[in-house]
Amino acid sequence: MGLNLGLVYDLRSDYLAGGYSSEQVAEFDSDETIGAIEAALRSLGHRTERIGNGRALAARLVAGGRWNLVFNIAEGLAGRSREAQVPALLELYGVGYTFSDPLVCAATLDKAVAKRLVRAEGLATPRFAVVREPADVASVDLAYPLFAKPLAEGTGKGIHGRSRIDTAEQLGRVSRDLLERFAQPVLVEEFLPGREFTTAVLGTGREARVLGTMEIEIARPADGAIYSYETKEQCEQLVRYSAPPRDALRAEVEALALAAYRTLECRDAARVDLRCEACGRPAFMEINPLPGLHPTHSDLPMIATQEGMTYAELLGAIVASAASRLGIAHEA
Repeated sequence: MGLNLGLVYDLRSDYLAGGYSSEQVAEFDSDETIGAIEAALRSLGHRTERIGNGRALAARLVAGGRWNLVFNIAEGLAGRSREAQVPALLELYGVGYTFSDPLVCAATLDKAVAKRLVRAEGLATPRFAVVREPADVASVDLAYPLFAKPLAEGTGKGIHGRSRIDTAEQLGRVSRDLLERFAQPVLVEEFLPGREFTTAVLGTGREARVLGTMEIEIARPADGAIYSYETKEQCEQLVRYSAPPRDALRAEVEALALAAYRTLECRDAARVDLRCEACGRPAFMEINPLPGLHPTHSDLPMIATQEGMTYAELLGAIVASAASRLGIAHEA
């Protein structure tokens, strides 16, 4: 028997109509994505109801709206805890939901907090510093080259060819620009020159397992060969995605990704980004506990397809994980 699922999301077209820029809403979902999610869930026998964003959810909860489970992919609009807003609302009203809880969503969006937590577990991650105001640049004690990006953004926002930094003067200039544009601290970390991977993990706790890993290579040296916002928007032309061979490096990448996932206590599914040091050793970069779900454009579904899992099976696995940990009976 299928579940009654509420769908909570931030629709990109709504915010564009409200005057926000394409970069500001880059993390939000397209009408195509929401349609694909709904169709896939219905094909599995679930009933779906589109709720909308966090404010729409709040109104429905106050009015008495309830569902067996909420399929939550809402990113939130502002603040480093914005991804925690919908999970917190749902917990307040006792409604179960997919993906990670408020603490995990807040801790992982703040990339420095996430790195401190994985580092405390002895997991490899580049040395880093946080620039909260321009004067902090003078106290950054890291080995060049460096890499700078907004502390609490995703989808490559604020990342471009100038993000790779070779001098203190460059660091000051880029940091001032990011502080002004994004009104949040800047994460500065030692640049890793090696291969780049993203690993998909499904499940919760001891049941968590690696679904697969995809290597990311810039096919053309646009934007300084950096996996930037602009590069991601043109990924079909500028990025080469491939399944790395099942060798010792892939095993090390996937072991690190799974360890980071469990350390950060992610649930149901997430995507872990890793990059190799000059010596070839992989290191944790960041984790996305609310991964994009466009069926052909987003990394998690692309990894699923690579590993022989259909889009509907992927969403079914996410729902099954949530239902299992919540004790909700349903037929897969």
